[in-house]
Amino acid sequence: MLFRLTLIMSLLLVFGEKPAGAMPSFQVEILPWNQVEEILPKYSYFTIIDVDTGLSFNVQRRAGSKHADVQPVTEKDTEMMKTIYGGTWSWDRRAILVLVNDKLISASMNGMPHGGGALQNNFPGHFCVHFYGSTTHKTPTPDLAHKIMILKAGGKLDQFLYQSDPYELISFLEIAINQQDEKLLSRIMTGNKGQVRKALSSVKHVQITQRSILPVEDLPAFVALDFQFRVKWIKSDHSQEEKKIQFYLLRDTPEDQWKIDGQTFAGEMGF
Repeated sequence: MLFRLTLIMSLLLVFGEKPAGAMPSFQVEILPWNQVEEILPKYSYFTIIDVDTGLSFNVQRRAGSKHADVQPVTEKDTEMMKTIYGGTWSWDRRAILVLVNDKLISASMNGMPHGGGALQNNFPGHFCVHFYGSTTHKTPTPDLAHKIMILKAGGKLDQFLYQSDPYELISFLEIAINQQDEKLLSRIMTGNKGQVRKALSSVKHVQITQRSILPVEDLPAFVALDFQFRVKWIKSDHSQEEKKIQFYLLRDTPEDQWKIDGQTFAGEMGF
């Protein structure tokens, strides 16, 4: 409900005094990239709405075949995009809604200018917008962090997490910490908000360097599991550490979502 109310308020701000006939239905769609590519041809314009802040700015698609390479239209749009990223350009993925004509399409963007740019907008290059099923230029499969943000924007993240296996959950942990995403981490790790925030403030980047994985079908249908993976991480003081970490995963019943035990994780990581 909160997500929907925030969305409606954001749309009202975007449309301002435009006539009612121009308003969309508020129905968010998760559309595959091959379909979106026809809706957003090269050189088309659309509006990006950031899901977490409700802020919006206008862009133009300039290029891209596996995803959309876009640029802010004006300097004002560039300033708004930078505000969304807290004043610093970043490769972090963010859940967004693309508003085009009468459609709202869930998507994900990064916030780092790169490559070439052609508009007079004070933005040194372009940035990437991903849709469901789109890929980066270098990989044949969709980027997991972009996929999570697309599902978040489309209101389907909880369902996706509920259906995820324990190994996928560890990958989501990497994404949540590396992007400092408090909401995602709180959905996959036990503990209160204070514990989640402490994890994010103590660890700035984490990488699973060695995994020992059984086939998912061989995992017992129990409510608790433990794995040992080799982990490298960067602390808040910029020091680095690498060692084997024990992960404990819990769920209330075999039908519930797996979660990483936050207290054990904090102890293993030393914070």
